[in-house]
Amino acid sequence: MDYPQISREFVRALRGRRSQAALSRRLGYSTNVAYAWESGRNFPTAADTLRLARACGVDVVRALTEFNRQKPAFAERVDLVSPAGASALLDELRGRTSIVDLARAAGKSRFAVARWLNGDAEPKLPEFLLLIDKTSLRLLDFLAAFTDPRALPSVAQSWQELEAARRAAYDVPWTQAVLRALELSDYTRLERHVPGWIARRIGISVEQERECLELLSRTGQVYESEGKLLLREVMAVDTRREPAAENRVKRWWTELAVSRLAANGEGIFSYNVFAVSAEDLRKIEDLYRAYFRQVRSIIAQSQPSERVVLATLQLLSLDSGNATKEKPPGG
Repeated sequence: MDYPQISREFVRALRGRRSQAALSRRLGYSTNVAYAWESGRNFPTAADTLRLARACGVDVVRALTEFNRQKPAFAERVDLVSPAGASALLDELRGRTSIVDLARAAGKSRFAVARWLNGDAEPKLPEFLLLIDKTSLRLLDFLAAFTDPRALPSVAQSWQELEAARRAAYDVPWTQAVLRALELSDYTRLERHVPGWIARRIGISVEQERECLELLSRTGQVYESEGKLLLREVMAVDTRREPAAENRVKRWWTELAVSRLAANGEGIFSYNVFAVSAEDLRKIEDLYRAYFRQVRSIIAQSQPSERVVLATLQLLSLDSGNATKEKPPGG
């Protein structure tokens, strides 16, 4: 990712048909800062970028809600387009990932990352996008919440590939496991691709393996080189953009986990039925989301690839939450 170039294109896309001078005045500047931002001579801070988006007609709360699929937990206590809002967003995205690990993944000083997360300093837009990419693995989805990624030349092709990968994940969920199998060290050590090797490794039929590989090839996610199948790019495919399709694929993977449980398969299968306060339930839900974010961060940095893993979580209220209170005896 060329974060400075994406930053220039992002500012230009947000500006739309407004002139650079008009936008600069709208933001309260006496100089043409929009020109400086788009030319790469300077870049807006993270907060300036969110303020720019709002000035250009973007509902920032709605955009971040679309990105996270829920309203940011900090939206009620801080202004989203302030430095505090930008640092709160980054801190929420990193979950329980340590500052040291995040700094290593981003290739930045841990002192700089700590200051950005604590709000003691503001990252410029390229660094802001870099941290979003490393904490969420979903930079393209973040950009899409604010503008059409097809309007950003440096990521337009990647966006089309991501959308194709998302469609493949909806239509043939096994493609995601097949991709992960191609990353395995055991596969990379093979001299040539062996039909059926992936099928045996992840427990599918040879026909399913062939169907998945054909689809992955058509959507540009894999290619053949010297008899081996290689991934064009390892990407995080978020299936939440289409709620109905997301619900369908979630059911599919949950049913797969149930089938492995029924077969006494390897894994951690547990449950707990409990009663808690509504406030504590919200805390547990936040903990589950933080867990998934931390897992994604570990996955992004894990080497070598030795196992293909499915993680499913279910947390739901069994009661309706609005049952009519019974009148006590004698009341």
